[in-house]
Amino acid sequence: MQKKNYASLEEIFNAFNTLKILVIGDVMIDSYLWGKVERISPEAPVPILNVQKRENRLGGAANVALNVQALGATPILCSVIGNDMDGNNLLKLLEENKLSKEGIILSEERITTIKHRIISGSHHLLRVDQETDKEITATEKKKLIEKIVSLLSQVDAVIFEDYDKGVLNKEVISTIIAKAKEKNIPTIVDPKKRNFLHYKGASLFKPNKKELKEGLKIDSDLNDIQDVEKSVRQLKDQMQLESVLMTLSENGVYFQNDKEQIHLPAHIRKIADVSGAGDTVVSTAALCLALALPSRFIAGLSNLAGGLVCEQVGVVPIEKNKLLEEAIIEKLMVNYFLEKNRNS
Repeated sequence: MQKKNYASLEEIFNAFNTLKILVIGDVMIDSYLWGKVERISPEAPVPILNVQKRENRLGGAANVALNVQALGATPILCSVIGNDMDGNNLLKLLEENKLSKEGIILSEERITTIKHRIISGSHHLLRVDQETDKEITATEKKKLIEKIVSLLSQVDAVIFEDYDKGVLNKEVISTIIAKAKEKNIPTIVDPKKRNFLHYKGASLFKPNKKELKEGLKIDSDLNDIQDVEKSVRQLKDQMQLESVLMTLSENGVYFQNDKEQIHLPAHIRKIADVSGAGDTVVSTAALCLALALPSRFIAGLSNLAGGLVCEQVGVVPIEKNKLLEEAIIEKLMVNYFLEKNRNS
């Protein structure tokens, strides 16, 4: 964890360029069919899409890697994909996006995940998923752990990007968190339901409202900030987490650690698509944590980044220059120095 005093937002954003981030989790292809709907099918009461454009993008943990890269850091992606045609297409996408393939393991037992999105204008008409969610085999698990451990000494932070597709499991998670702790490397988690309670001891845990309710099996009304505070405290204590950054959709973000609780409202946006916003939030938080920046700054910049990508249609990484511009407008550095002075 790099700890230093920064004099400006520009200096912080330049420091992102020095970081290497290990991203572990489920990778996939986000496939898009873009077109226009002008009539209903005579065969069934469904719209006919006249396709005008096709596109394949990196999704899941690979989109987190793209966000890390877009912010200037170097991502190293670790995952297991199918040794199939779609897996080859995913590897080509990694090459095209200048992402390393060294952490990718090919499996004869799995298929590569694809999410096909069918879009008319800015409206999603349908999504078709091709995937398996079975856990990786014991052999694949061993290969993955060995690969991750061999890469740990190179990185400044580890992101677990969990989509419940089977790459992450209790053994992989607990082993890597323990190894990272030994090396004083922060671990950042974007969880899903199946492994929710397996991330004990993580540095920063980033659930949304749905994930928290399902993970803790609670019925609290998480639209009330007092319920959020209580539920996050329960989560943090139960899982021995250093900090929690919870996304609250239109209500912004909530951050809690042993020292403080921070609720930041959402910025007013023209929302086009919320797909991938969580990927952007966790990537931004990871880079801030790797630089040992203050809690209020981590929450503030992550909140700002998550809102920005919602203005774009489809799953797209953050634009670093745009984020810097908005961070300057929102005077995030003022919050940074205020907190620094409070804690000094």
